[in-house]
Amino acid sequence: MDKLSVMQAFRRIVERGSFARAAEDLGVSPALLSREIKLLEESLGSSLLTRTTRAMSLTDAGRLYYDEASGILDAVASVETRIRDGAGAVRGHLKVNASSSFGQTVISPILPEFLEAHPDLRLSLSLDDRIVDMIEGGFDVSIRILPAMPDSSLIARKIGTMRQRIFAAPAYLDQAGTPERPQDIAGHRVIGFLLADHLTKWALQGPSGAIILDLDPAIRVGNSLVLRDLLISGHGIGTLPDFVSNEPEGRGELVRVLPEWELPAPEIFAVTASRLGMDAKVTVFLDHLRAAMEA
Repeated sequence: MDKLSVMQAFRRIVERGSFARAAEDLGVSPALLSREIKLLEESLGSSLLTRTTRAMSLTDAGRLYYDEASGILDAVASVETRIRDGAGAVRGHLKVNASSSFGQTVISPILPEFLEAHPDLRLSLSLDDRIVDMIEGGFDVSIRILPAMPDSSLIARKIGTMRQRIFAAPAYLDQAGTPERPQDIAGHRVIGFLLADHLTKWALQGPSGAIILDLDPAIRVGNSLVLRDLLISGHGIGTLPDFVSNEPEGRGELVRVLPEWELPAPEIFAVTASRLGMDAKVTVFLDHLRAAMEA
């Protein structure tokens, strides 16, 4: 292997935590990788990895080599990307991750036009309601909806704000009555979102300030689209993000409950692992996504 290839191999070994997984990614044998890393360590006169039968860790020298090699590899990738971008080409394999509800209601409708505009681009779209490991999954960008991005080595760029409001079907409200104040919700059948931080506590903001409701949802689901369908069917009261509620509200299938009250608005982030910015395929995808969200 040449020097850059060795750097790429070492970086992949560290990020994948395994010679076998890194070898599979790179299309070479684990024995070849092991030999190349041994030669690298001999040339440097220092051990880079500490290996046991159960685990692998970086030495101080290994951490230094990983950090510096990653910077060099990112710089080379950035130069190559800028050259390709200068030719006006958007190509390669774009791997996107998003939640199921956001992917199906926001991303899916824009894909036909986006792919027609970039015929040389390959696309993988993974939908998962739990936060995934971007390095492990090999994703270029992940769309995450959170009150704030936690500190991490990932790069987060805000691309929008989501509003979270309370909804019910007209038929349910006709039968159970319409809450007139936040405290009335506790007397209703509540449908909760299992993965939300407000499953049993709704921190509502309204004209008289903030109020926290302690709730015990009778129905709990792990997908916003399932929650939406249960609300439309008249099974109770629940909260929905605007990108899920807009269409059924427009059709009159759902109505706002306590319209002056809503949960805090989380942010929509585009998360990447690159330190040097997004490449062309990620940039054009996010531009397309932003335009659709603002329309």
